[in-house]
Amino acid sequence: MIELEHIEKTYKVARRSGGFAEAVKALFSREYEYIHALNDVSFRVDDGEIVGYIGPNGAGKSSTIKVMSGILTPDSGICRINGIVPWENRKRHAKQIGVVFGQRSQLWWDVPVIDSFELIRDIYEIEPEQYKANLDELTELFDIAGIIRTPARQLSLGQRMRCEIAASLLHSPRVLFLDEPTIGLDAVSKLAVRGFMKKLNRERKTTIILTTHDMQDIEAMAERVILIGKGRILYNGSFDKLKSQCAGYDGVDPNASTEELVAKLYGELDI
Repeated sequence: MIELEHIEKTYKVARRSGGFAEAVKALFSREYEYIHALNDVSFRVDDGEIVGYIGPNGAGKSSTIKVMSGILTPDSGICRINGIVPWENRKRHAKQIGVVFGQRSQLWWDVPVIDSFELIRDIYEIEPEQYKANLDELTELFDIAGIIRTPARQLSLGQRMRCEIAASLLHSPRVLFLDEPTIGLDAVSKLAVRGFMKKLNRERKTTIILTTHDMQDIEAMAERVILIGKGRILYNGSFDKLKSQCAGYDGVDPNASTEELVAKLYGELDI
């Protein structure tokens, strides 16, 4: 179970104008701006749920994922995942979660992918039988048997993303955080990823939180959607109700695509 209560996170960011004179001035006197990335964020995800976590760029999605994965310590608030506070017991917590950041890599750049997989096996202390079974299943599902002996730097974006997702699942995590997991994937690979995630959830009861701008991914996998904007939770409920709410605004075509409806909602909520 995932529980977040009144999570707050503020970043202190240095600002200056361009030019050499401004750079010299900044050495002695800096101007700072405070950015409230998360503002009283609270929600709960039960075991075995698939939840879509959506919002525009800079809304606070990735910051929330980083708090839940233990990478980021909030300024205040409570976060418990299966009874563990992520940033207080990171080693124990890491063994029960998987994380995929579409813009970050967990593969070592200059070595074959299989070497990264084996290092992950050792880090997570995966039993040899479980590792082999998971590796065989994942290489077949994502069609990566022919590329896992290739260095990550020589792979295309789509090939690397398939390997990234496989790497996050090698240790059979109970909770899976997916931050833009299908970025760069072709249509066939996207369908394979969606199908496997639903199978993973159905057979292993894996809890999945999916953050993406691809509303087709959300519709295909999520049972519930949480909308965040400017660091605040703005909606938490069924996807059908969200679409009905979007369609209720003036000037909205009821036959519009999901992306158009949600974009209209962003505008109405000024996010």
